[in-house]
Amino acid sequence: MKKKINVGVLFGGKSVEHEVSLQSARNVVQALDREKYQVVLIGIDKEGKWHLYEECDYLLHAEDPNLIALGSKKGEIQIQKEMQGIDVIFPALHGLYGEDGTVQGLLELAGIPYVGANVLGSAVGMDKDVMKRLIRDANISTPHFLSISQHERHLWSFQKMQEHFSLPVFVKPSRSGSSIGISKVKSPVEFEEAVDYAFQFDRKILIEEAIEGIELQCSVLGNEHPILSLPCQIKPKGEFHSYASKYLDPEGAEFIIPAQLTPEELTKVQTITLQTYKILCCEGMARVDLFMSQKGEIFFNEINTIPGLTNNSPYAKMWRATGLSFPELIDRLIQLALDRHRKEEQLVTEKEQEWVKT
Repeated sequence: MKKKINVGVLFGGKSVEHEVSLQSARNVVQALDREKYQVVLIGIDKEGKWHLYEECDYLLHAEDPNLIALGSKKGEIQIQKEMQGIDVIFPALHGLYGEDGTVQGLLELAGIPYVGANVLGSAVGMDKDVMKRLIRDANISTPHFLSISQHERHLWSFQKMQEHFSLPVFVKPSRSGSSIGISKVKSPVEFEEAVDYAFQFDRKILIEEAIEGIELQCSVLGNEHPILSLPCQIKPKGEFHSYASKYLDPEGAEFIIPAQLTPEELTKVQTITLQTYKILCCEGMARVDLFMSQKGEIFFNEINTIPGLTNNSPYAKMWRATGLSFPELIDRLIQLALDRHRKEEQLVTEKEQEWVKT
């Protein structure tokens, strides 16, 4: 009998997206083929401590995204010791301390294969300021933006902002996902409140031009030769696609898959999606978020290197519409991680004798 692959599913974490991670992890665990994979559940609590969990009770209120929480702990783990028998890690983590390269760096040092982008791709994909500057320098359209560090807060009044932007604008943390900390600003009072609110989540924030048009997303899968899903068009009920419409309210937004695009528009969306995936050093998976203006111009918004895998998340929905089921998607992601690790192991890590200068 062929030996099963030990998959460590990593979830929870210290970020404000802790509960989203639990929802994603639940779906990953349920989708794993038990004939092929043995599951090890590793939860990170909100204090950053790592614990092993049993599948029977690793989550509380698993069906309710408003109450979902980590369940009974089996015990704290010593990362290097406990992970020795794990063949690959699936980090179902979102936000800081999980999606930003920190966990990826730890796994690199431990020599354990993991799903998703490497350290560089993860770090770049988490920081909207750095991400957008790289995209802008590659001559791909992105909404006009400026970043502000916390120590510069006193310099940015509403009047100063008006020198660069017309209302409405978005104010958002640079390193946060799931629309947490984001505000759409339409007045001077709202601007001051939005800036203070965004600084609660990060020490660097963005002021960004609002694009009038439609919101689009496209899923990517692969390492050296990535493939694209059919894109999705999102119609949120509110002012924008908020945390509530993404994860708490199943009817908070309408997802149109495939997006209502002409063949020419579809080509542009998929071309820009693939370009940004490569420019931002992504591997494994990503969801690219875009806008199409009323004039038909495509704007890059952001990339998510560990997109939400909840019941309401578009990443898997787009793949299902493209012909790839969720269990097949999870299987491919794990195989991509193992394939990358095999190639990395072939790299030379020690100098050969003839390379040493005399």
